[in-house]
Amino acid sequence: MPSRTLDQGRRPGRTPAAARSAGAVPTVALEGRGLGVAGIAALADGTARPAALRAEDLACAEASWTTARRLAATGRVYGRSTGVGANRTEDVAVADDGHGLRLLRSHAGAIGDPLPAREVRAMLAVRANQLLAGGAGLRPAVITALVRALETGAYPVVNEYGAVGTGDLAALAQTGLALAGEHPWVTPGGGPAPAPLALDGNDALAFISSNALTLGQAALALDGLRRLLAAALPVAALSLLAVGGSHEPFAAPVVQARPHPGSAAVAARMRELTGAPARPAPPLGRIQDPYGFRCIPQIHGPALEAADALDRVLAVEVNAAAENPLISVADQAAYHHGNFYAAHPVLALDGFRLAVLQTALLSAARLAALSEPDLTRLRPFLGDQAPASSGVMILEYAAGAALGELRAASQPASLGHAVLSRGVEEQASFASLGARQTLRACVTYRRVLACELVAAVRALRMRSLEPEPDVPAARAFSLAAGALDARMADRPLTEDVAVAEGLLDGLAAL
Repeated sequence: MPSRTLDQGRRPGRTPAAARSAGAVPTVALEGRGLGVAGIAALADGTARPAALRAEDLACAEASWTTARRLAATGRVYGRSTGVGANRTEDVAVADDGHGLRLLRSHAGAIGDPLPAREVRAMLAVRANQLLAGGAGLRPAVITALVRALETGAYPVVNEYGAVGTGDLAALAQTGLALAGEHPWVTPGGGPAPAPLALDGNDALAFISSNALTLGQAALALDGLRRLLAAALPVAALSLLAVGGSHEPFAAPVVQARPHPGSAAVAARMRELTGAPARPAPPLGRIQDPYGFRCIPQIHGPALEAADALDRVLAVEVNAAAENPLISVADQAAYHHGNFYAAHPVLALDGFRLAVLQTALLSAARLAALSEPDLTRLRPFLGDQAPASSGVMILEYAAGAALGELRAASQPASLGHAVLSRGVEEQASFASLGARQTLRACVTYRRVLACELVAAVRALRMRSLEPEPDVPAARAFSLAAGALDARMADRPLTEDVAVAEGLLDGLAAL
């Protein structure tokens, strides 16, 4: 089948082969038990490779496959000896090996743009890991083929739209057809596609009955937004220092009086970043700061807790045998169920995006505060000495535009509804939409924070202020000031914001 030159998509990354040539590469175990967000992201970006599959895990998958084939040959098993959806009442002959390929062909109708490499690779990692949980009843050769693709950097062409949160049927059907040799792969350097794999009527539904794409995208979004949430605090600390803000909101007695874990962690981090004591003295001058500075623990803390909540949900989902039906080797039975319904992920994704939005609103509020002479003791908009200088005025507009898109992406996907397959499937979670929205939130949130960083560094420079040298905020300022243009005259700030966007991952790692 046709191949194309490898395209890493929206976020630059290295192919596994390139990563290996750069030195030793860590491994991530796929065994159906312990895969987490960091491992998925590393496999997706090619900074890690899958560990060798264990013989006992493949033996478990073999037993599940053997059990499933026996059950389908001796009774009615959904999708194996019957049709699917509203066709569930139609029987399929055991000898009809073409049933599986027909099912894949009919369901491989995803539409829209092809997805970036890292999102498809995240899906492959999740699906391989889920299959090793042992409930799918799928031939082990499929698992080894997925792992081999992760090792080589090959991935199938997968289009964006085709799921409503009850299984990523279209994306996985395209992947299944690629494994069978009927759908294109993208390969490193345009090399040959993986050899076709023989599939039969028992393999199709067992493979596509999963939310692997949604979960992979959700893991990538969580990984990216965790870094941005970590970067937001050094940026906020620089803004706080630029306006001579109070450290009282981060005082230990304040946290102990309302001890939410996330708020306590944020307050402690802000004290660490700025070198503030646990019981700071009140500042001279104004009695208290605007919310953008005063409510950082109360607004940023819930976002950290929402990230942890989503992480816990994903830890269950990516290691779950959620295929319908569940093939139980211990019971020698096929259990028909609704574990494919992705309510847990979509609700966690929706809550997380709303929490991130709150922190972005706070960043925009600090950006506005940095334009206020009453707070900075500088000219309006951090302008230079030229008459009516506009300084960073336009950054409020740019950040506001990005914030508008983030606000739209934060609308709850779980409000969606669909009745499908002749009414048999009368509800949908729209977790797939929630995952895409959360990926989009990574892009827009980064731009809002970058606007604040540009203004904060400018204000510190104009006031000839630098953080005390022995606190982390000093390293943040040094990193940012070393990269950002120091000119204060009115000029386009597009490149400044682009540079600041690239600095945020470094700030997160402080």
